[in-house]
Amino acid sequence: MDDRQQPDEMPTWCRRCGAEIRPGRGDCYLVGVVALADPSPPQFSEEDLGRDLRAEIADLIDAMQDQSDQDLMDQVYRRLIFYLCGPCYRAWIENPTG
Repeated sequence: MDDRQQPDEMPTWCRRCGAEIRPGRGDCYLVGVVALADPSPPQFSEEDLGRDLRAEIADLIDAMQDQSDQDLMDQVYRRLIFYLCGPCYRAWIENPTG
C-alpha cells in the first residue's frame, strides 16, 4: 500500500493532543456531543403566577440585546463534532468531563 498522501486524504488533528490523524485508516474516533438546556417543563409556584411577567420579559429582552445570535443559541443547544486519536479517545471515554 502506498503511504504517499492522496489528494482526498487530507490530514486532521486530534482535538485533545494535536496528533495528526487520517480519517479512514481506523486510527481515530469521530466524537459527537450534543448539549441541551434543561428540557423539563418549568415548575411554577403560586408566587410565580403573581409576578409581573411583562416586566420580566422586557428585562430579559433588554439583557439579550448585547448578545449575538450565536451566544443566545449556545445557551439552549450546542452540537460539537471532533476527532480524537485512539489514546485520547480511550482516556476521554472513561472520563469525558475530567
